[in-house]
Amino acid sequence: MAICLKPQQRLLSYLCSYLFLSTYSISLYAEEKEDKDVIVVTASSAENMLKQQLGASIITSEDIQNSSPVNDLADIIRKQPGVNLTGNSSSGARGNNRQIDIRGMGPENTLILIDGKPVTSRNAVRYGWSGERDTRGDSNWVPVEQVERIELLRGPAAARYGSGAAGGVVNIITKKPTNQWHGSLSLYGAVPQHSQYGDTKRMNVSLSGPLIEEVLSFRLYGNVNKTDADKYGINPSDNVAGREGVRNRDINGSFIWTLADNQYLTFDAGYSRQGNIYTGDTQNSTAPVDDTIVYLAKSGAETNRMYRQNYGLTYDSYWDFGQAKFTFQYDKTNNTRLKEGLAGRVEGAIASDLEFNTSRLKNFYVNGETIMPIETWLTQSLTLGVEWSKQSLDDPGSAAQADLLGLTANQQDRGKADADTTSLYIEDNIEPVVGTNIIPGLRFDHHSEFGSNFSPSLNLSQQLGDYFQLKAGIARAFKAPNLYQSNEGYLLATRGNGCPLTSNTGQCYLVGNSNLDPEISVNKEIGIEYQYASWQTSLTYFRNDYKNKIIAGQTVLEEIVVGSNIYNVTQWENSGKAVIQGLEGNLRIPLTTALSWSTNMTYMIESKDKNTGNPLSIIPKYTINSTLDWKVSDALSTFINWTQYGRQKPKEYRTRRGETLYDVEVGSYAQFAIGANYTIMKDWRVSAGIANLLDKQIYRQAKGASTYNEPGRYYYLSTTISF
Repeated sequence: MAICLKPQQRLLSYLCSYLFLSTYSISLYAEEKEDKDVIVVTASSAENMLKQQLGASIITSEDIQNSSPVNDLADIIRKQPGVNLTGNSSSGARGNNRQIDIRGMGPENTLILIDGKPVTSRNAVRYGWSGERDTRGDSNWVPVEQVERIELLRGPAAARYGSGAAGGVVNIITKKPTNQWHGSLSLYGAVPQHSQYGDTKRMNVSLSGPLIEEVLSFRLYGNVNKTDADKYGINPSDNVAGREGVRNRDINGSFIWTLADNQYLTFDAGYSRQGNIYTGDTQNSTAPVDDTIVYLAKSGAETNRMYRQNYGLTYDSYWDFGQAKFTFQYDKTNNTRLKEGLAGRVEGAIASDLEFNTSRLKNFYVNGETIMPIETWLTQSLTLGVEWSKQSLDDPGSAAQADLLGLTANQQDRGKADADTTSLYIEDNIEPVVGTNIIPGLRFDHHSEFGSNFSPSLNLSQQLGDYFQLKAGIARAFKAPNLYQSNEGYLLATRGNGCPLTSNTGQCYLVGNSNLDPEISVNKEIGIEYQYASWQTSLTYFRNDYKNKIIAGQTVLEEIVVGSNIYNVTQWENSGKAVIQGLEGNLRIPLTTALSWSTNMTYMIESKDKNTGNPLSIIPKYTINSTLDWKVSDALSTFINWTQYGRQKPKEYRTRRGETLYDVEVGSYAQFAIGANYTIMKDWRVSAGIANLLDKQIYRQAKGASTYNEPGRYYYLSTTISF
């Protein structure tokens, strides 16, 4: 019977049972609410100034509420200037695992933070030939309903955060414990117009309040959601899979202990589970589809599960001399997945024995920071910080490829690697005259395996009259080699087609390299901003000069002959230089008191590896996001959103022997969404709408740039009840 229901009817059927619970909850909790009285920890003035740079955006909880509901924060963040979703190279492999890419630097150069603490669970996933990982990234550990705001820093403003922030930083700020009792229940459903795409269902509950009045407060939330996979065989050719599904389970608690009027101690703990729903994808998307893969895909099996545990302790204090903060975090990620091939065209394909391996990643993070306002000579705010982090990885699956030539020492520990980094940083927000702000900064990092790096930065803002501001920045950023690239025990193999162009014949081995140099990027931006009342517009030019990018070896180090077989030995190596430059713009116009229009755009002038001529990642030539918001009444608001993507071009130059290049592009296309948010009563809110209104669909191919699926029209409905 349910099979015959239309999409709209199916969506309503998912939520109708919830609505009774909603109404019942309203009758229980519809009492007058006071202000939340949230305990707020403020950022340093230098950090706040950085967030005012042209390369910065803040997405508030109100922005999230007034937009289309989503199941992954990446779908909200992608609508900011300079942001796209893509893979980590121009190969298109793992094309549907699209992650946050800022200014074309690739997902591996986007640092994800939750409440200011780094999240690196994706590093537990094996690193492939071209830089891809079989992961959706780290943007989906926090349910949408539990986000207070999202801070996005691009370019020079991100340099303070050290390794991995060369593209930018995404800081997800969660809702804090309150001194008054509050709770919520949120339900969400999304149903596609076409049955070959997967449904989404989500439920989130939260509770916050004082355990001991004005002494101890807590917040607890739990989240359950599931998105079904696209149907097996959705794409027309080449055995390429559609989008995998996902099952999420999250529980998170936070306690704030008020030690004194000026001192707070916060303890956080959380547990999350993310499982994929398999569709048959492999690393190269051209491996033959055997009966095992067909069975796993059609049965909706989980072939990959991520388990993340996190524990954190933060001490905040406020004194006459300024602020002091100390943070400790420990998190562990277990990535349990079916064994997969590590050689040639079967890389990433599920092994026939259907046995699981588990890689274990442990992270320790310690940070101490002091912020001191200084009024002597010049008005300024000085920030001093020290940081230490350690990452250790144990991945027995990465040692599965047979090492016939004895290239790696200590076979038993081949899958193990660790590294730590000690850092010092200093920033000073100087205001020599009213309207002029200068923020010099310097960060020093010492990596246990790759030595020392200095990351200087300079950001400034100059008021030009009453309405204009000139803003600029320059910074040097770096990224240390990851634990797969640097591990001499990590080995990949190919029978020929994956070999570098410098090899003539035979098979190839790619091994880790402990003598790599860190990747280096010099990021620059300059722009102008106009603001008058609620009118605002800006235009920014950015340029990133990139060197030492780590790539799979192009140089044959040694030829080993065994009988009639020739083995070419390569290792991860630093390539030459690359350049990325583009434009970002914003425009916000209040058309009336109830009607507002906001638009942002990103235009990529150039993204090119100077050695190969290929782009660093496949992203649109331009992206335009435009939204018209209409506040019909205090209870009802509506919106229409238009996103236009420019054409996406594939790599043009061969880097591997036997590689076939395709000139398949993704042409420019648009997506529209409409929606409405209605407050039925003070504590009951409902949202409904249609995503991809004009039903634009893109099918994936293992050719050129057409390496991902864009699903068709979706209907969604969500409701939130709070008390």
